[in-house]
Amino acid sequence: MDLMATAELISQTIELFTEVTIESTNVFIGKENFAELASYLERIVPLLKELNTKEISDTENTFVQILNKQVKAAKLLLTECSQKNRVYLLLNCRLITKRIAEITREISRALKMINFSQLGISVNVMEEIGQLCENMQSVEFKTAIADELILEKIESGIHERNVDRSYANKLLLSIAQALGISTERSSLKKEFEDFKREIENAQLRKDQAEAIQMDQIIALLECSDATYSTEEKERKYLTKRTSLGSQPLEPLQSFYCPITREVMVDPVETSSGQTFERSAIEKWLDDGSNLCPLTMIPLDNLVLRPNRTLRQSIDEWKDRNTMITIALMKSKLSSPLSENEEEVLSCLEQLQNLCEERDVHREWMVLENYIPTLAELLGNKNREIRTRALVILCILAKDSDDAKDRITKVNGVIELIVRSLGRRIAEGKSAVELLLELSRNETLRNRIGMAQGCILLLVTMSNSDDNRAASCAHELLDYLSFSIQNVIQMAKANYFTHLLQRLSSGSDEVKMNMVTTLAEMELTDHNKSLLFEDGALTSLLDLVFNGNTRMKERAAKALCNLSSLPKNSIQMIKQGSVSPLVNLLYSHTSSHCLQDEVAAIIMHVSFSTMSQNSTETPVSLFESAGDIDGLFAFIGCTRPSVQECLLRSFYAMCHSPLASTVKQKLRQNPENEQALILLCDNDDPKVRANAIKLFCCLTEDSEDKEIINRMGQQSINILIKVIKLSSDTDEITSAMGVISNLTQSSQLTESLLSAGGLPVISTCLRNEMRNGTHKKQLIENVVGSLCHFTIPENRDSQKNVADEGVIPLLVQLLELGTSLTKRKASISLGQLSKSSSELTRSIPKGGIFRCFSPQIESACPVHQGICFVETSFCLVEADAVSPLVKLLGDPDFNVCEASLDALLTLTEDERLQYGCKVLAEANAIHPIIKLLNCNSLSLQEKVLNALGRIFRLLDYKQKYGSLAQMSLVELTQRGNNRTKSLAAGILAQLNILHDQSSYF
Repeated sequence: MDLMATAELISQTIELFTEVTIESTNVFIGKENFAELASYLERIVPLLKELNTKEISDTENTFVQILNKQVKAAKLLLTECSQKNRVYLLLNCRLITKRIAEITREISRALKMINFSQLGISVNVMEEIGQLCENMQSVEFKTAIADELILEKIESGIHERNVDRSYANKLLLSIAQALGISTERSSLKKEFEDFKREIENAQLRKDQAEAIQMDQIIALLECSDATYSTEEKERKYLTKRTSLGSQPLEPLQSFYCPITREVMVDPVETSSGQTFERSAIEKWLDDGSNLCPLTMIPLDNLVLRPNRTLRQSIDEWKDRNTMITIALMKSKLSSPLSENEEEVLSCLEQLQNLCEERDVHREWMVLENYIPTLAELLGNKNREIRTRALVILCILAKDSDDAKDRITKVNGVIELIVRSLGRRIAEGKSAVELLLELSRNETLRNRIGMAQGCILLLVTMSNSDDNRAASCAHELLDYLSFSIQNVIQMAKANYFTHLLQRLSSGSDEVKMNMVTTLAEMELTDHNKSLLFEDGALTSLLDLVFNGNTRMKERAAKALCNLSSLPKNSIQMIKQGSVSPLVNLLYSHTSSHCLQDEVAAIIMHVSFSTMSQNSTETPVSLFESAGDIDGLFAFIGCTRPSVQECLLRSFYAMCHSPLASTVKQKLRQNPENEQALILLCDNDDPKVRANAIKLFCCLTEDSEDKEIINRMGQQSINILIKVIKLSSDTDEITSAMGVISNLTQSSQLTESLLSAGGLPVISTCLRNEMRNGTHKKQLIENVVGSLCHFTIPENRDSQKNVADEGVIPLLVQLLELGTSLTKRKASISLGQLSKSSSELTRSIPKGGIFRCFSPQIESACPVHQGICFVETSFCLVEADAVSPLVKLLGDPDFNVCEASLDALLTLTEDERLQYGCKVLAEANAIHPIIKLLNCNSLSLQEKVLNALGRIFRLLDYKQKYGSLAQMSLVELTQRGNNRTKSLAAGILAQLNILHDQSSYF
């Protein structure tokens, strides 16, 4: 070769080095090893380029020829590794690794042949190439760990004859994952067919050693589901089973162990040439004997060699008999009768044992078409038969796409399995395990979710005490959650896990489905609480504030549903959710539907404040007092549905721990009062009723009368109109409550009379008492309202009350009403009684013709004149004294005080003696004395003042003084200054203390 030829060879080698470096990234197998080789080649290229500038003789270019040859070998290997079947390459990965290592070392050897000093190569380059050669000589190329594990599994399967379908399926799956092949059955089958064609090519190349190894691998992988179609497998199985005959064969004599006399499982051969069961001969030797158990000749050594030929024969015999047995038992399971149930159970037990022994037995049962027969047994009346059938079906379906596909073709099988879910735990557990396995098939998974009652039964089972059953139910629910409808069904069965997941991370369409479900469901309080605890609030608020219009509306409705539980609403307040919701309510971009839902949420949140524990720090809806005015002002400029919710919200807040703050703020602003009065005259009955209810609440506190003092005739007219025209009892009760709460004054009485209030109110009272409904609060408020018409300052009003026939009704209520009714009735009667003395007619004086005049009316025992209920409002004539006396013993001291006030009107001024006589005859003095021991200071003072006047009369002092003595003495010791002084004064009257006592 001349000088020009050497240069061309170097140039060609450089090009090949570059090509190999580039193509090394495109291989399926050994990528790391090829990358390592490429890194070495890249470092050699600069040297070759420098050598190409030197003059190299024919005798010195041997290293170039070696480099050229080895890089061509590397390129050929790269081509094979990028073009041949991937499975074939994987199975040859060790050989590929070995070839890369050989090429690397040959290239290193060629580099060492270069005479660097003669060619004028620098010392630095020489040292660098020297180090590179050392690295290339010492490098250890290794097969990838994942590839090595697969090869080990293949070798183990071939060596151990482990040809079970499950083993082959897992092995093929491992190969697919290692090579990046789709695990779809069709893709695996295609790859396997390509692999077999590659093997055929290898056999044509007459690589016999490789061909034998590949035949063994093919036999192993052919056991997997993906390598044959269902029809091919079934045809192959039936052909083999038919060729075996119809009856099981007895074992050959050689199959028996001479020691155990049983068919051997693991036959081993001793040095004597005899074969025994491994466990039996090992025990024989362990016991100290070195003789052959059969010939009794000493053994040359104790080595035991597996008798693979015999073992294969035994396994083939077992397989033949098992295949025939499986075929024979099928007929015994078809249409079983009640009399052969024991035989059916025995067959099922035997089949289950066979299924659990080996995977190939399960495959034979599937190919024998057992699945329809077993499915039919699920409808059997015998629970044990059903349970056994479920267990076997589950074993058959496990890791078998073929079995699952066959189950899909059985009509009604899913429904039968689901029916077993609701039965006893053993059967139910077997059913859920089977359904879980079947759910891995897409077609069956869809059918499971649609089966009637399935999801409800699964949710129930997920709470089972049986951990395995509960775990399977949870896992199956996870599988079924692929369907939105299934998730909705789970939620309706009180299983919200997947609904909440999709509510937070689903698509907009999915989220809409989830919020709609929550919005429309009838949830228990327990479920509402669980949903909030599991994070529903955050997701719903995000949708309410950030979703599209429709999403906001549905999310708000769902939140409204959940916020009806006070515990959840309190959480919303604590998390600061109310203020953004109020702003959303104000927003002009919010739809009417959204505003309605937000207003309802605010109402729920408001009601939750009423249920707060008094021991906890109360929470408020508002961040500042100004927010109260803002929200109340909004009521006047919105729609009736929102107005109703907000009015109810304020009513609730007025009954919360922070009621005083809310009430004070509402009362301080005159605009709030005016707005509320206008709402009381609203055309919408619900708005009007709730406005009046709130108005009544604001007028309840006697300490704060701002609203009361500013009320005008318009307000009175509105309230009277409501009482007169409304058919809503609650609304009437509230309107009557407002009037009842107002401070008594002549001006108010005139306003009520001007509005025609008395006949309306008195009619209401008569109707209630006549109908016998006796709505307590309504009557309380009616009687309280009547107090305004009985004030002594307005005799005309009192006369109107009498004319309306109200006084007898008030007397009746002293006995029939609630404590408040009794107190208010006593007050009205007492106010009327104050006018009696002036309205009593004097008895005409007799003349000379007296005996010829009409009979003169008897004088009133108190007023000493002519009294009538209608004209003088006399308590005696009204028969009110006795009921009022009874009220002196009422447990409510407010009632006692009111009745005492009424009775004491009989003893005023010059009527003391007459009044005391009436009281004494009514047995009132003793109850009055007993009130000295009450806990009400104001009542004690009134009693003391009354007794002070009564004991001015000697007869009463002598008769009742001793009864009062002990109580009076006690009051001088424990009373306040006022009661001490009054009590001491009476004791002085009774001559117990002298009038110079320090008590005075």
